[in-house]
Amino acid sequence: KMVVGCIPEWKDEILLCRRAIDPGYGKWTLPAGYLENGETVMEGTRRETWEEAGARIGNLQPFALLNLSFISQVYLMFRASLLKADFAAGSESLEIRLFREEDIPWSQLAFTVIRETLKLYFEDRPAGIFPFHVHDIDPSFRFERE
Repeated sequence: KMVVGCIPEWKDEILLCRRAIDPGYGKWTLPAGYLENGETVMEGTRRETWEEAGARIGNLQPFALLNLSFISQVYLMFRASLLKADFAAGSESLEIRLFREEDIPWSQLAFTVIRETLKLYFEDRPAGIFPFHVHDIDPSFRFERE
């Protein structure tokens, strides 16, 4: 199954959603979800960001392809710009917040794939160069199926 999502950027902060559903209830994640039939990856990413965070995004740039072959999932993650710092929790989110790197709640992230995406992002950010990453998530990592 294809999952699409993004790292919504606003100045030097990124937007995270606190989940209102299981798995990972109460934990933080990036806006992401399953691609629907007939939908492009960019349409799906915009839709998921709107549904989960009430946020509009632009300037989508492919960032990472993460394989979770042990559960038959592939994540395509984009970098994206928030068009306005205007957002609101959707039905799948308890809370939406902007975070600086030093304030990311690493121990409260819902999924290994999100942790790995953010790790790659913050490794690239100091140089301002964001190559496209292809990364396999090892099944020995603790991961809760999305």
